[in-house]
Amino acid sequence: MSVVSGSVGSMAEIVVFHHAQGQTGGFLAFVDDLRSAGHTVHAPDYYDGRTFPTVDAGVAYAEEEAGRDELVRRVEEAAATLPAEVVWVGMSLGSLFAQKYAQTRRGARGAVLLYGALPPEVFGTPWPSGVGVQVHAMADDPWVDWEGEVAPVRALDEAEVFSYPGSGHLFAETDSVDYDADATALLRERVHAFLARID
Repeated sequence: MSVVSGSVGSMAEIVVFHHAQGQTGGFLAFVDDLRSAGHTVHAPDYYDGRTFPTVDAGVAYAEEEAGRDELVRRVEEAAATLPAEVVWVGMSLGSLFAQKYAQTRRGARGAVLLYGALPPEVFGTPWPSGVGVQVHAMADDPWVDWEGEVAPVRALDEAEVFSYPGSGHLFAETDSVDYDADATALLRERVHAFLARID
């Protein structure tokens, strides 16, 4: 599995886990935006180069073809080569991995969870004190459980939770049918501000 890294400066160090459609053009555009701000960004490709045209197709690959255990193995293999003192960023499926490492890997500097989050108790350890976390999702996204999954994160002292009007899932993906330019601009502004505070 490849881990694409790169930067144009030396600000925050970030790991970004892709969503169920893989490393699409929209995902790569988001990564490039972080790099253009001067951050060092690592982007593990746990789909081994495969991408899917819809979220449903990507979820089917993750659950039925590759299997969750295999994806976890690939991510763990990649994470073992990455530094611990990073900001963990995840998109949808990838937010599961970002949240896991932010909670359980000592040294995390923060977490940004796009399009979903899970209750901290899922990972068997409290959210680490002082580690900031942002959650971004649309208010009526059918993939997001605001009450059952996001609300426990919102209750954390370290949390900022942002709800955007609409029902799109991958709304900050420039090549997605869910793309919303206004929401994306606001999301990126908030993510960059979060990273600036960490720096």
